[in-house]
Amino acid sequence: MEITREFIEKLPKSDLHVHLDGSLRLETLIDLAKRKSIELPSYSIEGLRELVFKDQYRNLGEYLTGFGYTTAVMQDVESLERVAYELAEDCADEGIRYLEVRFAPQLHVHQDMQMEDVLVAVNDGLARFAASFNCRVGVVTGEEPPFRFGIICCAMRMFDSRFSTYYQRFGDLHHFSPQKRLYRLASEELAMAVVQIRDQKGLPIVGFDLAGQEAGYPAEDHRSAYHYAHRHFLKKTVHAGEAYGPESIFQAITDLYADRIGHGYHLYSTDIIANSSIQDKDAYVQELANFIADRRITLEVCLTSNCQTMPELKRLEDHSLKKFLKHNLSISLCTDNRTVSNTTITREIGLAVEHFDVGVKRLKDIIIYGFKRSFFPGSYTEKREYVRQIIDYYEKLEREESLAWSRVQAE
Repeated sequence: MEITREFIEKLPKSDLHVHLDGSLRLETLIDLAKRKSIELPSYSIEGLRELVFKDQYRNLGEYLTGFGYTTAVMQDVESLERVAYELAEDCADEGIRYLEVRFAPQLHVHQDMQMEDVLVAVNDGLARFAASFNCRVGVVTGEEPPFRFGIICCAMRMFDSRFSTYYQRFGDLHHFSPQKRLYRLASEELAMAVVQIRDQKGLPIVGFDLAGQEAGYPAEDHRSAYHYAHRHFLKKTVHAGEAYGPESIFQAITDLYADRIGHGYHLYSTDIIANSSIQDKDAYVQELANFIADRRITLEVCLTSNCQTMPELKRLEDHSLKKFLKHNLSISLCTDNRTVSNTTITREIGLAVEHFDVGVKRLKDIIIYGFKRSFFPGSYTEKREYVRQIIDYYEKLEREESLAWSRVQAE
């Protein structure tokens, strides 16, 4: 059986690593900017694609430029809810049935909007779409799986007072406290706030993440925040191995109890190990990879995003996904940023099928494992039932596709 784009689109899929502020519809960005008198480099989709949201970027700094525009238009409840709703709708249109939306709510906190307001608004947008989708006849009758979602809150590895009004008071404290201590305090405060809001409002806040500039800003600075999340049963993922070496991944899983790793691209990059005490770099990487594999710590792989932010990655075939698959690591294919990277889950899966050793069986394993390793907002029993429903639906589509393929071959 051939794996076609049409087949991939039909399949039930998950996206465990997608940033809300990197996934706005460009039409919405333009509309909100005009309403709020926010200046954009262009007010056409074509112009924004040419000037800001490109197919290829020179470096990570250029890649991140677009977030300045997207976050600027999301600074009120109505806009946050709209953006969340539209993201869920876009994802469901290509077969995504489980979505974990991540963002830094503190970037949207200001005098007129508190952390709770931000998180409630995003949840309301996602929940409003889910309620509408799950009224479909096929979902009600159990013929197809419902749309489910979770929210992941991101702490920042580093910040300054220009990031948002929320961070201005930390900037004011800079003269009285080392910057590293301020990073710790800010992430601790965020962890405590999101746990409290989760518990008081009953929101599906399922995970805690650490994002932002990786090199020079170690994960260990945020150890206490992750310990708090760990003690309060909040699942943990960490951006690591995206712009720094294997030591960053090691810190994420040992100091921060990471259940999943965002990107993990440089897991096997022995040439950028910086710790001089590591004498046998090959052995270090092998032991680290075995540790990750044995504990099924899932790597959230973002092919297009990595190609766009890493100038040294000249060919997709050279992506470390090849080694992840060879060593049977647990992976989930993700978009990272649908708008900034101009991609979809269907496209990411298609790239994996086209450029790597991903056949029918392995494709099924990868997709199902996305659901299994999700931070599902429910009991373990509920999660098992949902995954079983996903598997049954997948296998039904697989049988139909196989039968259709056999007919074509016989003609």
